[in-house]
Amino acid sequence: MRAVVLALLTACGGASSMEQAAAPSGTVVFPDGTRVRVEIADTEATRQRGLMFRDTLAVNEGMVFVFEARGFYPFWMKNTLIPLDILWLDTGGRVVSIARSVPPCRSDPCPTYPPDAEASYVVEVVSGFAQTHAVRVGSVLEMAGIP
Repeated sequence: MRAVVLALLTACGGASSMEQAAAPSGTVVFPDGTRVRVEIADTEATRQRGLMFRDTLAVNEGMVFVFEARGFYPFWMKNTLIPLDILWLDTGGRVVSIARSVPPCRSDPCPTYPPDAEASYVVEVVSGFAQTHAVRVGSVLEMAGIP
């Protein structure tokens, strides 16, 4: 049993958060040319889990949530251990709402962060990313490999 635990710890210890994830991935290209590799959350189960329980997220990593229909999708940070920027996008990749530097939530109840407009996609990146890369409402992001 001890050997199995050590093997699991060794296998996961040096992997990035994206390498640990089994989800498919795509790329989001920001207006300044910065490319972010994103895990794709396109099922109810993967959207519910999101980036929960992750203790790190590299600057060039994130997650994209894909919804079947355009709508108002509030987000919360339940069991999310790192602060994030949350970007809501329309079907054309245009940013319609931003929640900047959303803090982790480790206890109930967690606040929700609603968008200002309907969206089809939500992109989560590390806190401060939107400011660093001058992302604002109206910016258009290119998505590759994302349904």
